[in-house]
Amino acid sequence: NSITKDEKFRQWSMQKAAPYQWYQSILSATLSSQPILHCNGLHEWAMQYHPPNAKPPPSSKYQKHIPLRVNRDTINAVVERRGIDCTHVDALRFFAPAAAPLNRLGSTLERRDQVRNEQKGCVHAHMDLLKIAMRIQPFVPAELVADCLELAVECRRLDVAASPYDCTGWGIDPVPVERAWGRKLFRQTQKQLMEKSESVRVQLLDCYDVFLTLAFEE
Repeated sequence: NSITKDEKFRQWSMQKAAPYQWYQSILSATLSSQPILHCNGLHEWAMQYHPPNAKPPPSSKYQKHIPLRVNRDTINAVVERRGIDCTHVDALRFFAPAAAPLNRLGSTLERRDQVRNEQKGCVHAHMDLLKIAMRIQPFVPAELVADCLELAVECRRLDVAASPYDCTGWGIDPVPVERAWGRKLFRQTQKQLMEKSESVRVQLLDCYDVFLTLAFEE
């Protein structure tokens, strides 16, 4: 049976729309998710986790130009004592091999799991909003792009401050999540960023709704 031109166009349109519908789904699912506010930013610690007889973590090679503010024994102890509660696929894929099984949400996360696992407390999910906004430029107002950039920078600063790296040379004071008061500070800042991201995510979802209607609906 021959396929009509209209059917071919519909198939082509569905294929082209799929990546944008994917981001639309992530935005919508994240808005309705339950936040996880006890991860304490330990994904960066999991990237440096290196217990005895384990293979060296890949991140120790990529980040070797950045000094550690704690020793390896402290990193291992923090990861083993508290475990990991990481939902973000792009963070988990950089974990040291020995750290992945310590993640309570699974040692592997596939890209297809992102819609189900993404949650509004994740600083990496907030950083992704800038990438998502740039996917449909110029359909996102410049002011909203600026808000996404500002949010991403704030999230990255917290991400780095809570890490085992010494980034004081870049003007970032540590948030020592290996201590009780550091974990409390992390959660307070994490909650503030979550609240700030809410309106940004809502506005961005509206932009995607409009874009998909204009670009792909008959």
